[in-house]
Amino acid sequence: MTKIELTATYLQLLQQVSLFKDLDTNLKRQLPERLELSVYQCSKKEVVLKQDTCCNHLYVLLEGELEVNIIDVAGNLVKVEDIHATRAFATPHLFGTNNILPATFTASKDSVLLTATRASVFKLISSVPDLLHRFLCITGNCNKCTVTRLRILSYKNLRSRFVYYLMEHKTSPDKALLEHNQVQLADYLGVTRPALSKEINRMIKEGLISVDKKVVSLLVPSALKEYL
Repeated sequence: MTKIELTATYLQLLQQVSLFKDLDTNLKRQLPERLELSVYQCSKKEVVLKQDTCCNHLYVLLEGELEVNIIDVAGNLVKVEDIHATRAFATPHLFGTNNILPATFTASKDSVLLTATRASVFKLISSVPDLLHRFLCITGNCNKCTVTRLRILSYKNLRSRFVYYLMEHKTSPDKALLEHNQVQLADYLGVTRPALSKEINRMIKEGLISVDKKVVSLLVPSALKEYL
């Protein structure tokens, strides 16, 4: 990573992150003075943060995209998610006695990363109750995403993993939205793309689902739930 200048454009992007988005305007303007900030240019395929290292900063992806992977006990690379700008990440690991990162973050395209030291973040959120509340909410949402991912991987067969994914992405009682393309979804579910494609086609032939681009109709919800 190459350290670069903290420009006005990057400060504007920082202010758009959910943690700071709706703060008082004066407080937003004070962020450069109240936080110890650094900005880095990250090249595509560059490892930004490594699994099992300490989380000593608040991390904000200002531009680009990161891929999050976990290396399991067998040495297998398991994809967790993609992080798109603009977003803070790894927030649940910033404070506490065990602040070890559980995953590796790699730039999947040229990106810009902003960091703020743990001490300066703690000092700021301790003095602004609304900001503390937002931080805790964001941390809770991150933990929910982690639990969902682990729950999917806990299922042994592909159909159960795919059905759980559909249930977590329902937009109505009988509709679900695919937030990934098939390549991304196969990585997310920990299977090969051909295996996923065959399973989807099998479920369509069995009359369990129908697929129209990114929208999946759950034709027999009760039957689908039996796989969970």
